[in-house]
Amino acid sequence: MHLPLILLATVGTCLGLLMAAAASTNPAQLDTPSMLPTHRRQKRHWIWNEMHIDEEKNTSLPHHVGKIRSSANNKKAKYLIRGDSANKVFRVNEDTGDVYAFERLDREKISEYHLTALIVDRDNGKDLESPSSFTISVHDVNDNWPVFTHQFFNASVSEMSTAGTSVIQLTAVDADDPTVADHASVLYQILKGDEHFGIYNSGLIFTKTNNLDRETQAKYEIVVEARDAQGLRGDSGTTTVLVTLQDINDNFPIFTQTQYIFTVPEDIHVGSPLGSLFVEDPDEPQNRMTKYSIVQGEYRDSFTIETDPTHNEGIIKPMKPLDYEHIQQYSFTIEATDPTINLRYSSSTFSRNKARVTINVTDVDEPPIFQKPFYHFQLQENLKKPLIGSVLAVDPDAARRTIGYFIRRTSDKGKFFQVNKHGNIYNEKALDREIYPWYNLTVEAKELDSRGNPTGKESIVWVHIEVLDENDNAPEFAEPYNPKVCENADQGMLVVQISATDKDITPRNVKFKFSLSNEDSNFTLTDNHDNTANIRVKYGQFDRERTKVHHLPVLISDNGRPSLTGTSTLAVMVCKCNERGEFTFCEEVAPQVGVSIQALVAIFLCILTITVITLLIFLRRRLRKQARAHGKSVTEIHEQLVTYDEEGGGEMDTTSYDVSVLNSVRHGGAKPPRLGRDVLPSPSVYKQVQKPPRHMPPTKHRELGGDMATVIEVKKDEADHDSSSLPFDTLHLFDYEGSESIAESLSSLGTNSSDSDVDYDFLNDWGPRFKMLAELYSMDSREELLY
Repeated sequence: MHLPLILLATVGTCLGLLMAAAASTNPAQLDTPSMLPTHRRQKRHWIWNEMHIDEEKNTSLPHHVGKIRSSANNKKAKYLIRGDSANKVFRVNEDTGDVYAFERLDREKISEYHLTALIVDRDNGKDLESPSSFTISVHDVNDNWPVFTHQFFNASVSEMSTAGTSVIQLTAVDADDPTVADHASVLYQILKGDEHFGIYNSGLIFTKTNNLDRETQAKYEIVVEARDAQGLRGDSGTTTVLVTLQDINDNFPIFTQTQYIFTVPEDIHVGSPLGSLFVEDPDEPQNRMTKYSIVQGEYRDSFTIETDPTHNEGIIKPMKPLDYEHIQQYSFTIEATDPTINLRYSSSTFSRNKARVTINVTDVDEPPIFQKPFYHFQLQENLKKPLIGSVLAVDPDAARRTIGYFIRRTSDKGKFFQVNKHGNIYNEKALDREIYPWYNLTVEAKELDSRGNPTGKESIVWVHIEVLDENDNAPEFAEPYNPKVCENADQGMLVVQISATDKDITPRNVKFKFSLSNEDSNFTLTDNHDNTANIRVKYGQFDRERTKVHHLPVLISDNGRPSLTGTSTLAVMVCKCNERGEFTFCEEVAPQVGVSIQALVAIFLCILTITVITLLIFLRRRLRKQARAHGKSVTEIHEQLVTYDEEGGGEMDTTSYDVSVLNSVRHGGAKPPRLGRDVLPSPSVYKQVQKPPRHMPPTKHRELGGDMATVIEVKKDEADHDSSSLPFDTLHLFDYEGSESIAESLSSLGTNSSDSDVDYDFLNDWGPRFKMLAELYSMDSREELLY
């Protein structure tokens, strides 16, 4: 009997004794009908054996599992079971308590079933005993074979591995109960590939040989079977393992051919590839570490072979310039090796790791070659030298063409230099080192043909010209000094300390000497012999009312060859000071600027020229005003008015201009109406002026008041300055004089309102048609009329 049932029976007995004792002490309670059943009932116990059943039983259903029963012998007792599988998988006989299984059980699906047993009164359904839980265990039988976790496995191992090297761990799972002996034990066996690989009972695959060569066979297929200890097999108990051999560097590179021939031009650049060498290496790319070298031949220093890391090929490059005129062919032996190879695993031969290389050089037309990479010449400043230096370039080809030299002009800095056909460089102007101490020239050398024309082959070289210094600059003050002194300064007081500088190249042992050009001043100079000098007060007490600024010329000499002396002027300002010697008031004085006599003369001439031009302009305007006023009182000659865009023909062009208009005016006729105009010009603006008769002497013009030149100028000036009127002109514009006229255009569009000094006497040569114009525009007539 189970321990819980024993404990339950014990507790029930104790409760019964306690209730009996309580009934003896309280007799009244015995007469209570409700307490009688409690007083009579005794605790009962569940009694049955532990239930077990084997899985996959082959007997007919149902299968008897066990029996549940209670110690209470009640004829009305009824047995029931409850649970998920109750009345489905398991059923109980209500009268006897026998439990049956109505399905074949599979332990691998459910190994235990949990149910609850009840005993109730058949009439009223009340519990006769407390419900009790119980378990039905399913016993395992060996009915499952091992199954691999995957149908395929991928594994890898290095080639040439030693025997016994682990490859992969396989695992097959048996669903049977592992607690039952040999039900879940798995045995492994290789069905395919056992000649190179083996497997342990644990499922670990290992190598059986030492000569697994990837270059011979890179992949192996292994079929493995799993079965349990009792020999149970199934279709799902096999798997396939694909083993890939990992490559190692165990093969030497081998040249694809025994001889390589290349042809290259001689002007190939140093370091440029001229050919490729190819080898065969069965290893994978990451294990191809070919090194190429020249092992035989006298040109090891002329070429190098670099390995292309991508394609493992050798790239031949020249290390020196090739020259067809010296060497036309290069020949040497090369070798291909792999320094990283493991010789222990290598099985390659050494018969084809060497090859012969031949390089044929072809001739090309090369540009000239200068003898030096650059040239450096020195030139003394302030000197025109016929020869500064020479550059020389030669044609490297067998033709030995003539070379022409030219200076490439990139700026105006080197425009004073020239180069002749021999490469001699000279300067046409003396140079100043203080302006440019260096000149960098680019000289071109061009090949010339038999006619002296450039062939297109050229080279350049840098020419550096250094201008040497000459002591041609006098010393001067190192800085602009503005010394000040108190008007009541004591004798010997320091005013300022001065120093000097020189535009020339100052040597380390330069010595400047200082002195005053005039010793009569109230200052004295002391040379400190360290390229400085002190200016001190000589007597003291300055008269500020008389002189506010003292100009002190200082002579500065250098120790160059030849020695130069310069004069610099100090402007010492006299200031008011307080009792402590502090400056209280100093007048600002503009710095003196030296002006030469030539500059003063030039300034005076400029002022005089401007004055004369101003007077001439004034007189000209005055004369024009007088002429304009005089012309207004003279009777005007009426002319036809035309706009600038209505320029009619000339006197001989009768097709586009009516000559009768001029004739009518000339003979004093009435003014004809304007063609194409509805409104005539206002007579107040243009007064009628009678022309003088033809062949009238100039003296007679004044009597008639007919100065035509003045009238013309006045009318033109009025038209130019009248902004309210249309652009009319008082003169007809003779743009086209007709096909029979020999005169050119007399259009006024090419003239202005200013006076003209043109001599119109040539009109007398044009014939009788222009005689009137010749009289009106003759120089004598105009001068008489003006004066």
